Amino acid sequence: MFLASAVFRAIFHRLPSRQRGGLPTLLCTVLCALLATACASLPAPAPKTASSAFRAPEQTTLGRIALDSSPKAGASGFQLETTGDQAFDDRLTLIDRAERSLDLQYYIIERDDSVHTLFTHVRQAARRGVRVRLLVDDMNTVGLDLAFLRIDALPNIEVRIFNPFPAARFSIASRFLASLGDFRRVSRRMHNKMLIADNAIAITGGRNLGDQYFVRNPDNNFVDLDIVSAGPVVRQLSASFDRYWNDELAYPIKAIAAAPGTSEVDDAARQGPAALPPPESLRSQLGHGRLDFTWAPVTLLADRPSKITSKTSHAPPAPTAEPGPSVPAVAPTVASTPAPAAASDELIIDDIATLIRSAQHELVIISPYLVPGQRGVALLHELTARGVKIRILTNSLASTDAPAVHIGYARYRPQLLALGVELYEQRPLIEGQSRHFGRFGASRSSLHTKALIIDGKILFVGSMNMDPRSAYENTELGLVLRSELMARQVLKLFNEESSRFSYRVQLSADGRQLIWSTQTKGQHQQWLDEPGAGLGLKLELLLLRPFAPEELL
Repeated sequence: MFLASAVFRAIFHRLPSRQRGGLPTLLCTVLCALLATACASLPAPAPKTASSAFRAPEQTTLGRIALDSSPKAGASGFQLETTGDQAFDDRLTLIDRAERSLDLQYYIIERDDSVHTLFTHVRQAARRGVRVRLLVDDMNTVGLDLAFLRIDALPNIEVRIFNPFPAARFSIASRFLASLGDFRRVSRRMHNKMLIADNAIAITGGRNLGDQYFVRNPDNNFVDLDIVSAGPVVRQLSASFDRYWNDELAYPIKAIAAAPGTSEVDDAARQGPAALPPPESLRSQLGHGRLDFTWAPVTLLADRPSKITSKTSHAPPAPTAEPGPSVPAVAPTVASTPAPAAASDELIIDDIATLIRSAQHELVIISPYLVPGQRGVALLHELTARGVKIRILTNSLASTDAPAVHIGYARYRPQLLALGVELYEQRPLIEGQSRHFGRFGASRSSLHTKALIIDGKILFVGSMNMDPRSAYENTELGLVLRSELMARQVLKLFNEESSRFSYRVQLSADGRQLIWSTQTKGQHQQWLDEPGAGLGLKLELLLLRPFAPEELL
């Protein structure tokens, strides 16, 4: 029973704060779910019409601007989104500029001011004839069924729920308990994030939709990173979206949720304060009719929906001791035209491992959840043995929004340090104005960026954390750019974050003690235990540690 509780808590701590109730609520939902149903299963695949991305982006204004901005035929262009203001305004810009289609695929869509504003603009786009397809993973939709039903009822908008919980939808605890007979499926989730306008310009990366991801929450916000893309890679992103949209696990919202007789959901738009976008913003560039992007070779890595339903174990293979310094180029997992269904063992983690192994001089890892496992430790040992410098930035216990995952990370921390890895953990506060991340004020900050930098020349940005859940359970998406300019831009983010807003973690001289140190307001500070974390949290994780299942963290 305690092990089952540990499994649930590992998943529970990955949820948005609005879905985490207190113990009385949890006990109530557990009892209700057990009384209602003990083993619900998915209904037969719901009737739906297959559809595909808009096929003539060059006939739209966005498509013509992207084409005219390209330095040569077939090139793809990119721009980083680092601040919350920029990320929010770019999304509004694409929604407002779309003429034919909007495709949105997200793991989390919150119910807050940012989302209300975004979806006010989505509804306006639909009213002017833009086809809108909204695909949302079902893990974080508690309390949103009615809102999605309302949106789906509007002309030109269709909402589908991916990998749904078929029963007891009133809380996350009841959903899981009602699906105990299908736990393997419901524990695997669609973690992809993207917004595509007219199949011409897309945004993908780490951000979900909500105040915390745009640094608009007064209490808690994320340091995050996205990429705006134009060119042929957008058609590849659309091919990935179509694969999920037409998959048997994508259920029309009407097949999953029943509309109640009365409504208590306030679906009116609430306009939050918007900062004036900078001159180099996407809005400004489109206004001038030219994209000031970096044009570079790119590979799209994308898990297929079959990763969710595969009956094959996704457990990692035993680590290899062979160094293999010569590595072929990473092959794209998604092509611009639909490909045959992938085998269950075709995971982008294998491409990521190949990419990491290709490092010759330096590897930089930015991941909010870091659980390398023995396979990952062996790979990093292989790199350090041939002189590759490794620097890693992740969350501290005080800054993470998923404390249970920290257990898996802490298990490997001494091994990483013993290998000579430079290890940094983000502090829970970003003091003052950050050049790259904007102003967080007094709000708590948490790292949410997922990126790799290889030898200062190759950059990966996506939805994938460096942990077993992203590798073997959830579906993920990311871009590999071969651009020294883009890699250096993200390296600047890493350097500011690690030097100004993080703890440096090191081993003591005798190798027995972890030491955290940082500089705040010119003062050197040092700790011998998890800095900034309360005693209650430390005790809770200490009790949970022997029972936390690493593969679900």
